[in-house]
Formats: sequence, C-alpha cells, structure tokens
Amino acid sequence: MADDHLGIRRLLSTIMEEIGYEVRLAENGLEAVEAVKERHPHLAFLDVCMPAMNGLQALGRIKEISPETTVVIMTAYISNQVVSEAMEKGASFCISKPFDINKTRPFLQKYFEEEEYGNYYPLNTCSLTLLG
Repeated sequence: MADDHLGIRRLLSTIMEEIGYEVRLAENGLEAVEAVKERHPHLAFLDVCMPAMNGLQALGRIKEISPETTVVIMTAYISNQVVSEAMEKGASFCISKPFDINKTRPFLQKYFEEEEYGNYYPLNTCSLTLLG
C-alpha cells in the first residue's frame, strides 16, 4: 500500500489487518516497487500523486515484476486520462479519494472472500469508484 499521506496508509492498513491480512506500507512509488519485488502481493494500493515515483509509474513497474498482483489506484484527481492510463498499465480498480470507510471495508472484504474461494475476477475496466 503506497500513499504519501500517513492517514490514508493507517486507515487502509487498519481495515486490512482487521480482515486478517498482513500489510506492507510505502510512502512513495519506489518503495512500493521494492516491496512488490520482495513479496509479490495479491493486492496493491497506489496513490497517483506521490514523490519519487508516482502511482502510475509504479503501476507499470509492478505489473512487469508481478503481473498477478491486483492493483488498485487511488486518487483525489480522478479524470478520464488517469483512468485510461491506469487501465492501459493494468490497474483493476480506481478509488476516488477521499473515500468512505463504510464503502471501502465491504469492498475489501468481498475481494478477499472471493479471492479465497477462487471466484474473484478483476474488472476489465477501471470503473469502480468508491466515493466519500
């Protein structure tokens, strides 16, 4: 999970840990890429606007390293251009920030439930937007 804002990292890591999953945090895209090299996670969250390497740049590198990782792009500046680039680079979902914790928690629980039972299929477009 990569976001340059500590509050977002804490919020999402708390949700993920409550569901029962281990979380690795990164402050920028470079750290996220390094974390993926080490672990090849099932799911990665990337903020678009981060220092050192932005989320879209990190997305491209992550999909090269670990094509099976489902990537969720997070942004406060959602636009057709961001969504198109994210889709082209392999993102499965987009979350618009700020997001509503009451919508985010059920989304994550459903993702992991379906992943465990082999029924998960990523969206073919980056069309999921969880609005606050």
